[in-house]
Amino acid sequence: MNKHNLLLQNIPDFVAHLQTYGEVHAPCQKGENSFSFEQVTDPSRVVLDYARTLQSIRKYFLPPTERLLNFSLTDNTFTKVAIENNHRIFLGVHSYDMKAVLKLDFNFSHRTPEINYLKRRENCTFIGVSYEPDDYHFSRSVGITVENTEGFDLFLDRHENGYTVQVLTERGTEITKDFTALGEALEIPEISRQFKNKIKFNYNRLPEVMEQSWNSPVWEEVAQRCVGCGTCNLVCPTCYCFNMVDNVDLKLTDGSRDRHWDGCLLSSFAAVAGGENFREKLASRQRHRIYRKFKYITDKTGDPWCVGCGRCTAYCTAGISIVEIVNRLSDEFEQTHLRKSSAPVGQKIQGVSL
Repeated sequence: MNKHNLLLQNIPDFVAHLQTYGEVHAPCQKGENSFSFEQVTDPSRVVLDYARTLQSIRKYFLPPTERLLNFSLTDNTFTKVAIENNHRIFLGVHSYDMKAVLKLDFNFSHRTPEINYLKRRENCTFIGVSYEPDDYHFSRSVGITVENTEGFDLFLDRHENGYTVQVLTERGTEITKDFTALGEALEIPEISRQFKNKIKFNYNRLPEVMEQSWNSPVWEEVAQRCVGCGTCNLVCPTCYCFNMVDNVDLKLTDGSRDRHWDGCLLSSFAAVAGGENFREKLASRQRHRIYRKFKYITDKTGDPWCVGCGRCTAYCTAGISIVEIVNRLSDEFEQTHLRKSSAPVGQKIQGVSL
């Protein structure tokens, strides 16, 4: 692995150099304190020192709304919408968002592959960047360090005067070989980045915690605060549920099939024909969301499906923290086992004979 040094004043030139290889998408300021991945037209607008973007790069591979096909009711024909996959360079991606893309790759490639998603994933270059954890980040608690380089072609690690550029793949070598402003890597002391927000238990234990938390009072308590807006689903980089809608014109001759994001916190998510709703209560929807991140898929893969970006907490309109929920469930789990271990033989605790 080769390393180089990139000075802060050379970053706009580096961005302009990347643009000669393809579309560059990078974090840009959006409002006073918000950032968003956008296609770069002005290299000076790129911001690499940021906490998190409003949306992850998931939006490029699974758009919020998407037309899948157009159809005719007159002759019963349809035409699929073409998917473009021009070379795109994603600059300034945090390690947890890259990990989220790799998780979505699993979701959309095993069993029946999702062609539109996979087509958009082709021909992409990913350049990561380090970050300073804020009050919401907890990616280390789910096994993702700030400096995790999995999935990246280049990784930029911040130091006082710029970035150490790690070249990780052949594609990374290709796009840096002609950029003469890269200097020799400096001897930089290793930076210890501390996370204030932490999950109490190792993530490997969380499926066991969830196994015994189905009837926890935590779900009802959280539901008392939740307004069911679905913001947590919409900003989550690993949520991938969607709804399909057929729209027909007023003449009833032509129409389209469209896909849009959906979320399990929305009241309509589990509604079916006949007026039934399998998760009508907010408490059951909250439980389903947490189980999707730490139980259901984790049982199959061994990994949590939460990447610790902190978006769901940072943008929650009710101030609900996913870390607080998991830690409360962990405390309940721990207390139950302590009571079991100290109870006399034959005594029952919560209906369990000891």
